[in-house]
Amino acid sequence: MQAPVDRALLSDFFDRYGVALTTGDIAAVAGCYALPGMVVADSYSFTFTSPAVVALSFLGAAPSYRDQRIVAANAEFLDVRQLSEALTLVAVQWEYLDSDGQALTGERFHYLLRTDSSGPRITAVVATH
Repeated sequence: MQAPVDRALLSDFFDRYGVALTTGDIAAVAGCYALPGMVVADSYSFTFTSPAVVALSFLGAAPSYRDQRIVAANAEFLDVRQLSEALTLVAVQWEYLDSDGQALTGERFHYLLRTDSSGPRITAVVATH
């Protein structure tokens, strides 16, 4: 029997990740990833083996959030599946808040998280629509 999913732990993790993304804290974003890791989308995929590569891959995200005046990100869990003791697959719909207080629907992603004594970290991200 698998242990139940700790949704509070997942919520805390995605809250930290959302803050790091929207504030441009690239070091904190990189700290949310397990290594090696992978990102997969319809038109591209890439892997990373160091925090520096993770950071480089997210450098363009911060200006994009600023251009859209996004000040906060909230992860809504669409599905959470405990795959093993350490692995959890989480489908997320991001909701963004702009500087005028307006909610903006964001992208959907599937995150494969590995949890150890340090907490959850992203091992793979799949962009979905």
